[in-house]
Amino acid sequence: MLLLQLLQLVSALATLLCVSEGYTIRSAVSWAVSSDVVEEEELDTLSDEAPAVLGIWEQAYPSSVYRDASENKPEQISKSEDVSSASRVFSYRMEEVKVPSSIPPPPPPPPHEQAARAARYLARYSDWGHLATVSTQEQIKGLPFGNIFSVSDGPADNSTGVPYFYVTPMDDTVTDLRSFPFASLTFSEAEGDFCRKHVYDPEDPRCARLTLTGKMVEVGPEELDFAKEAMFSRHPVMKKWPPEHDWFFMKLVLQQVWLQHWVGGVSVVPLEEYFKATPF
Repeated sequence: MLLLQLLQLVSALATLLCVSEGYTIRSAVSWAVSSDVVEEEELDTLSDEAPAVLGIWEQAYPSSVYRDASENKPEQISKSEDVSSASRVFSYRMEEVKVPSSIPPPPPPPPHEQAARAARYLARYSDWGHLATVSTQEQIKGLPFGNIFSVSDGPADNSTGVPYFYVTPMDDTVTDLRSFPFASLTFSEAEGDFCRKHVYDPEDPRCARLTLTGKMVEVGPEELDFAKEAMFSRHPVMKKWPPEHDWFFMKLVLQQVWLQHWVGGVSVVPLEEYFKATPF
């Protein structure tokens, strides 16, 4: 009995200390916060976020943003207002970026017997790929280095089969290319719904893979308008990327087209067949 009374006393003292130290109960977890912060920012006592996370929130959003959000029900906040608030953490205004409607959903992939067409299909309908270069980074100098890039092989009405890029000199990959301009760009059919729908693992040969190898070159003035249309029509958010990063356009001049499209081996598609084929 004495032990039980002692435990009850300790529990009562702990509760008293929590109140005196200005704790707020957050989903059965207590976080120490000063009383002035509670009054100034009107913290939601039902939130699961820790004060450290709230500190990040406060850096990205003024207090009025989440105070207004707490005063309005979700259905009262319009989609544009929500996007406008979120855009404060980006270098561009997200409400000005629209999803491109010029590129229709991809058709079903070509039959596996049509290797050249299958290669063009992947080059056309892949929004991004894995670019491998020879690294210039001190720790891995001379070793392979891979990076992800958004790509486009042309505007909606002009699929060229040539991948275009929008890059910055601040990227390690661009530094690599200025030292050794040759690279390989890999696409996977796993990016879309086909492999997922058929429950194909990305390494399954029935889930197509395409690797384009060649020389990365900067787009010249005579081709600049085409490169802009190619990239910005597929990735309109790029228009809002910070200009101080000195973005510029590059393309991959192909030397080999390597395709894994079915069981039984791979295909090295002749360039002439690749460029003659259509992805549609």
